[in-house]
Amino acid sequence: MPEVILAGAAGRIEARYSAGKTENAPIALILHPHPKAGGHMNNPVTVQLFHLFMTRGFSVLRFNFRGVQKSQGDFDSGIGELADAATALDWLQAKNPTAAQFWVAGYDFGAYIGMQLLMRRPETDGFISVSPPTNAYDFSFLAPCPASGMFLHGGNDSIVPTSEVDRVVAKLRTQKGITIDHEVVQDANHFWTEQLSEVERHVGAYLDRRLSGHAE
Repeated sequence: MPEVILAGAAGRIEARYSAGKTENAPIALILHPHPKAGGHMNNPVTVQLFHLFMTRGFSVLRFNFRGVQKSQGDFDSGIGELADAATALDWLQAKNPTAAQFWVAGYDFGAYIGMQLLMRRPETDGFISVSPPTNAYDFSFLAPCPASGMFLHGGNDSIVPTSEVDRVVAKLRTQKGITIDHEVVQDANHFWTEQLSEVERHVGAYLDRRLSGHAE
């Protein structure tokens, strides 16, 4: 997997990039979990999301937020990390100027940053949010949410109660013009220990429906 180095506001951003095979291949940006909890771009769920888009022909980029591994800078409580995500998206779009679609996918803290990013990028076609930390961060900025997407959560998540995700999903579903899928895997915990195949199955099926034009 080719390593790329991006020039971010806090310095070097370490990333991995996989190019699609067609000129107008869709693009996807993948965001990793909380840096202060050991999150990085090689987290198993993050890599799983990366491969799900890659195998469907997307040009895909994942990267380390500032202060993580080879990325320079220090953790910035979400503000700087959103700037890092915007920098990464700018690079991805410049690399793929004729991309047919843009998707953002994130896990845990990455889901929070991803949802903020799509609010600032109206060209977003879809999103995947896995285990979004809706109890730790205020998601009320999603008003209105500009794109249809999917929330995936574990029924045994002891860090983010399912009821907290239900609350955000219920609010988003009152909006017209978008469709929000919400799937709960009953035996999965926040870290998807022993349940990584369920991420592949649920997110893969959702992407296949959306990309074939048969979104539910």
